[in-house]
Amino acid sequence: MTQPRDGGGTEAGYGLLVLLTLMNVLNFVDRQLLASFANYIVPDLGLTNTEFGLLTGLVFIVFYAVAGLFMGGLADLVHRPRLIATAMLAWSALTAASGLARNFVTLAIPRVFIGVGESALTPTAMSLLADRFPPAKLGFATGFYYMGVPIGVGVSLLVAGVLGEAIGWRNCFFLLGGLGVVFSLVVFQVKETRAHGRGAHAERPKLGELIKVFIGAVRGSAALQLTILGGVVVHFILGAASFDQLWLVRERGFERSDIAIISGAIATFSGVAGNLFGGVASDRWVAATGRSRAMFMVLLLLALLPVNLAYRLAPADSVFFWVGIVVAYFQLGAFYGPTFSAVQELCPPQVRSTVVAFYIMALNVVGLGLGVTGSGILVDRLIAAEVTHPYSWTLFAFTCLSALAIPCYFLAARAVGRARALAAA
Repeated sequence: MTQPRDGGGTEAGYGLLVLLTLMNVLNFVDRQLLASFANYIVPDLGLTNTEFGLLTGLVFIVFYAVAGLFMGGLADLVHRPRLIATAMLAWSALTAASGLARNFVTLAIPRVFIGVGESALTPTAMSLLADRFPPAKLGFATGFYYMGVPIGVGVSLLVAGVLGEAIGWRNCFFLLGGLGVVFSLVVFQVKETRAHGRGAHAERPKLGELIKVFIGAVRGSAALQLTILGGVVVHFILGAASFDQLWLVRERGFERSDIAIISGAIATFSGVAGNLFGGVASDRWVAATGRSRAMFMVLLLLALLPVNLAYRLAPADSVFFWVGIVVAYFQLGAFYGPTFSAVQELCPPQVRSTVVAFYIMALNVVGLGLGVTGSGILVDRLIAAEVTHPYSWTLFAFTCLSALAIPCYFLAARAVGRARALAAA
C-alpha cells in the first residue's frame, strides 16, 4: 500500500476528506430523490411498481456502474479534482432537468445521464483519500467519506417531508440541482494531490498497463473476489429498500410527509453512527486481532441479522419495528468503511480507482440492480395474486437473500489468512 504524501495527519488531508464528504452528501441527496419522493412521484406520473423499480434501479444503475468503470480508469490517468467537478456540474444540471418530467420516459432519460455523471465521484475520491491516509487510518477516512450516504439519504427524506408539500417535488429537484451546479464551480479550484511524484507533470501510466494490472489484481486474489461478492449480496436489500417509503405509507399507515421526516432523522443520526463505528472499529479490530476486515463484517452482520428480519414483519407500534429501522440505517453506514478499505488493501495502489470502480459497478448492477428491479416486479406480482402485505414480504425476502453475504465474508477472511501464511512462509 502506498504511504500518503503527508502522513495522513495534516490539515490538508482532513480538509480534503471533509470536502469530498460534502460532495458525497450532495451526490446521495440527488441520487435518493426519487425514492424519497416516491409517494409524490408515483401517483403524479402514474407509475407502476415495476416502472418505479426500473427508474431507481436498472435505468439509473446500469449506466452509473458501467460508466463508473471507465471513470475509475480515467481517474488513474487525469487531474482528479477537475474530473469530479465536471461530473458534478453535469449530474446537478440533469437533476434539475428531471423536475420537468411528465411520464416514465421523460424521467428515465435524465436519470440515465445522471448516473453517468455521478459515477466519477467515488472511485476518484477513494484514490485521493488513499494517497492522503495511511492503512492504519484508511478505515476511518473511508467511513467518514461514506457518512455522505446516510446524511444524503436523510437530507433527501427531510427535503421530501419538509418541502414536498410546501413547494412540490419538481421545485425540490430544481433547487437541489442548482445547488450542485454552484458547488461544482468551487471544486474546480481544488489542486491535484497525487502521491510519490504522480503530479500534474509526472508521466502517466498507459491504459494498457493499467488494464493488465487490474485484471491480474482481480483474478489473482480470491480474497478480493469474495469481498466484492459479499458487498454485492449485501446490496440486494439496499436496492429493495427503495420501496421503504411506499411500504411505510401503504402498509404501516404513516402519513407521507411525517414518515419522510422521521426516516430522514433516523437515517442521518443512526447512519452516521454506523459510519463512524464501522470505520474506527474495523481499524481497531485489525490492529488488536491481526485478523481481516472481512471477519469483522461477518460478526457485524451476524449480530444485526435477527433485528433486520424481525422488523420487516412487525407492526408499526412494536418496539422491534422502530429498533429495526435504527439498526437498518446503522448497518448501512457501518458497511462502507470496512469493505472499501478491504478492497483497497487487497489491490495494487496504481489501480485503486479502477478496482474501486469495478467494485462499485458490481454493487450497483448486480446488487442494487437486482434488488430494486426484482423487488418492483415481485411487489406487482404479489399484488396481482392478492397477497396481504406485498411490500413487507418482498422486503423480508430480500433481507434473507442479503444474509448470504455472511458466508462470502467468512470465506474471504479465510482467503486472507491463507495469503498471509504463504507470504510469511
